[in-house]
Order: sequence, then C-alpha cells, then structure tokens
Amino acid sequence: MSVPEDEEKLPLAQRWPRASKFLLSGCAATVAELATFPLDLTKTRLQMQGEAALARLGEGARGSAPYRGMVRTALGIIQEEGFLKLWQGVTPAIYRHVVYSGGRMVTYEHLREVVFGKGEDKHYPLWKSVIGGMMAGVIGQFLANPTDLVKVQMQMEGKRKLEGKPLRFRGVHHAFAKILAEGGIRGLWAGWVPNIQRAALVNMGDLTTYDTVKHYLVLNTRLEDNIMTHGLSRGLLYKSSTDCLIQAVQGEGFMSLYKGFLPSWLRMTPWSLVFWLTYEKIREMSGVSPF
Repeated sequence: MSVPEDEEKLPLAQRWPRASKFLLSGCAATVAELATFPLDLTKTRLQMQGEAALARLGEGARGSAPYRGMVRTALGIIQEEGFLKLWQGVTPAIYRHVVYSGGRMVTYEHLREVVFGKGEDKHYPLWKSVIGGMMAGVIGQFLANPTDLVKVQMQMEGKRKLEGKPLRFRGVHHAFAKILAEGGIRGLWAGWVPNIQRAALVNMGDLTTYDTVKHYLVLNTRLEDNIMTHGLSRGLLYKSSTDCLIQAVQGEGFMSLYKGFLPSWLRMTPWSLVFWLTYEKIREMSGVSPF
C-alpha cells in the first residue's frame, strides 16, 4: 500500500505523533533519571535497612536498625562500594522510566485532546486534569511494573554484598529471567497494586499541577510558552501492601513508614524540573507542539 505523497513529506513526529511523544518523553526521563538516581538509591537503602536488621536480630531489631540518614548513607555507599555504585541499578531504572513516562504522557495527552477535550477557550477544567493525571499514572505504572521490580532488586545487590550474602543477579536481563522463572508472568507484577495507587496520586500532583499552572500562565499572563514558564510550572518480601504495612509497623514502629521521605521529596523536585524542561525542549527541537 503506497503512502500519499503529502504524508511522505511530513516530519516523522507528525506522521506518528503518539510514538514520537512516547520516545521523546522516554528521552527526557532518561536525562532526569541519570541526574537524580543517586537520591533514589539512597532512599531505597534507607527503607531497606530496617528489613535487614529484622532479618539479623528478629524482634530485638526495634531501635537497632543502622539508620544513618540520607547524607551518611550516600557517603557510606561511596566509601564502602565506590562512587559509581550510586548509579547501581540505573539501567533498569532507565528502562522503567522509558516505559512509565512514555505511557503516562501519551495517555494523558490522548485523554486531554481526544477523550475529554478542551473548551472553546482552550481551557482544560481542573477536574478533567485530575482524572486524566490519575488514569495516566495507573496505566504508565502498570506497564512499567516489571522494570520497577527489577530496579529495586538490583539496587539492593550492593547491600547484600556488604552483608556477605551471595549476589542473586548477574545483571538486568538475568534478574528479569530469574524473577520470571521463579514467579512466572505474575511475578513480574508483584506489588503492582500499591505501585499504581502511588502512581495515581503522584501524577495527579505532577501532571495536573504542571498542565494547569503552565496553561494558566500562558493564557492569563504576559509569559510566553518558554523555559521560564516551564520552570515555574513545574517488593517481593511481602504478601500484599497490607502485609507490608503491618510488618513494618510491628517490627520497626510507625515512623518507619516515613523512612526515605526526605530523599524521596528532594529527588522528586529536581527530577520533575529536569524532566519537564528537557521534555519541552526536545519537543520543540523535534517539531512537536508544546505539551
């Protein structure tokens, strides 16, 4: 089947807009992930320290877990494992964000432009943005759950090495294969329920805030659609999420639920900033309309 001559002259971004947006968002997410991944690794180590203490000390672990704080944990990784170990597990993290960010961005724009639609004044109601953001987060995270699972497992390999335990995986693809062999296809989606719950809330905040604030500024102020406006807008151990909650509180206390909160918060802000600035810029460079 021949392609019409007019269509052949169109840029690839216009011929395949959704595929192009998926790839562009994946590229922007890769840049953001490389820039902020050490904070994600630090957060994971903080959250897992209590579990390691429980495994060693049993019920006597309360108050005995070696929580060192964000800075000391990061310095400990550098001193004990090497500077580059701050990026241990970055490959599956990049895989995850290519799928996750691509899925959520394409879904959100499709909902905004096709399903819900904007008003005649180009205004997109907040309630539609909230629903669209949550749905986009759910779809993006569900698609990316296998890579998310592998990412966390790979991050913990350095800690297992320090504890004298044998390493479980030789690399990313071996981790995928081993999890698949031990748990089947369903094993790759372990923990998907709490993951999509979190993703729905995160994207309700991220996508909704950015989209609403950006278009409000463009439509109601003298600011143009540029980098200034973009900057202003801006596990396997448990049976279920409920079981995880109960074990964490019983073994380590209520405040254990907030371990890693500071690095999580500190990471989300620069990650979102880097992602949105990069995404808008590469859309512009690729001839795709602004978000």
